[in-house]
Amino acid sequence: MTRTAELIRVARGELPADLSLRNAQVVNTVAGSIICSDVAVHGGVIAGVGHYTNARECLDLDGAYLLPGLIDGHTHIESSMLHPARYAEAVVPRGTLTLITDLHEIANVCGIDGIEFGIRWSRRLPLDMRFMAPSCVPASPLESSGADLGPSAIRSLLAEPSVIGLGEVMNYPGVLSQSTDVLEKLEAARGKPIDGHAPGLRGQDLNAYLAAGIMSDHECTTLEEAEEKLRKGMYLMIREGSSEKNLETLLPVITHETHSRCMFVVDDRSATDLAHEGDLDHVVRKAISLGLDPIRAIQLATINPAQYFRLHDRGAISPGKVAHLITMRDLNRFVVDRVFHAGKLVAERGRALFTLPEGPAELTDTIRMAPVDPDALKIPRAPGEFPVIELVPGQIITRRRMEIPRVAGDVFVSDTQRDILKLVVAERHHATGRIGKGFVTGFGLQRGAMASSVAHDSHNIVCVGVNDEDILGAIKTVQQSQGGLVAFADGEAKAVLPLPVAGLLSLDPLATVLEGQKRVEEAARQLGALPPAPFSLLSFLALPVIPELRVTDLGVVDVTQFRVIAR
Repeated sequence: MTRTAELIRVARGELPADLSLRNAQVVNTVAGSIICSDVAVHGGVIAGVGHYTNARECLDLDGAYLLPGLIDGHTHIESSMLHPARYAEAVVPRGTLTLITDLHEIANVCGIDGIEFGIRWSRRLPLDMRFMAPSCVPASPLESSGADLGPSAIRSLLAEPSVIGLGEVMNYPGVLSQSTDVLEKLEAARGKPIDGHAPGLRGQDLNAYLAAGIMSDHECTTLEEAEEKLRKGMYLMIREGSSEKNLETLLPVITHETHSRCMFVVDDRSATDLAHEGDLDHVVRKAISLGLDPIRAIQLATINPAQYFRLHDRGAISPGKVAHLITMRDLNRFVVDRVFHAGKLVAERGRALFTLPEGPAELTDTIRMAPVDPDALKIPRAPGEFPVIELVPGQIITRRRMEIPRVAGDVFVSDTQRDILKLVVAERHHATGRIGKGFVTGFGLQRGAMASSVAHDSHNIVCVGVNDEDILGAIKTVQQSQGGLVAFADGEAKAVLPLPVAGLLSLDPLATVLEGQKRVEEAARQLGALPPAPFSLLSFLALPVIPELRVTDLGVVDVTQFRVIAR
């Protein structure tokens, strides 16, 4: 008997199911309703919704709500700093059973080897990962990356069954200027989902971006921008991450007419937030607390991303769908109780029940730097004003300010009284010795330095500090650790969180990483009045595709002009 024939017979009640989940309040994401029913599961697939008592195992849910597993439509798992196995251990108990991830962080360090690393691990875990081929490795020509994935590499990746589309096209200037490289990647992905990344893009430029075949955006920060993108046919990914929080602002855009083209995503989620708040479940919970109907919120985290990404085997509790299921007692509180992956109980009451597979350490020894010359950290004094990055609270966009920095001899230096601090980015992939230098305001450091090998998207070493001695010490500490986060002052490392896998990930479980992150952030907070998630904010200051101003290893970049304006 074929698998399909057996499933049909179970659905008709002629054969026993593997599992019957009885007396459930089934959330129907297709109809937007709740029905009291049993659900029969066989061979990891939902065989039927109705009255099913003939099963090898029956579990009485006693009126608990039964929902399809959550689907995170856009995330970079590297932002958690967790190895894929540890990431699954953290998010599966929260109800996330499918995620679509663009591994452009690890790809910018390790190229295709980084993506294949993720694919290999996804096959071994009770977490279905689908991958988007990174469209921007490097993210722009204004930084030095560890790899270069051109059109031929994209075509090769798209031939992988688990690679389902093209990742966020951050190089929107390249789209608008008809860059041959960018257009070839878009053409390679034609007919598949193509994610966008176009903060602030409006009017005719937005028309041109969409005409190129780009389908979604997760970078809206205003209601007006979101409304225009929806009107013009984009799918809207409403993001609530660790440093980018757009849910409350964009919630009014979700209406009866638009909801089917909206979905919730986390984009970047830190280990701290995964532990204390949760994953996609936190976004759904917050949306409900802000007044969104619970069933509507669930649709935005299940069936909507399933339909956008053409994952027609999930997102709903209906016959023929994969049996990725979660239970809870109260939709308004949205606290996940049980989690079933393909019909197998894999988590309960916030605790993973699966055993993590073991494997050798991979993608280590990736910090390949030339010795740092202390003189290379100096910013020569120049007449007139100097561009300064201004942080925007709660956002990863920045503003451009022109200031006259403090002068010491013939160089510009940090000014703690005005909170204008030196920002340095050191190339770490090819031992070129290149160092970009600028200034940032909004960090609040009064002494010492903070450094990190997590520096979107090329992940060179980024460091902010009040003097060159501590900046140099912080950079050397990251180098010696083969990647990680460091708080440095008074000639010594106050705390370090090692990240030996590609300089981005830890092999340790969430609790251990969380403790390490707590130590390094607490040590950093002893150095001044820092903003929330300071290392997360620091990691984005080298990303030259988010307006307005950044620093890369090539110098100060004006993103609106897409050029280096100071070195």
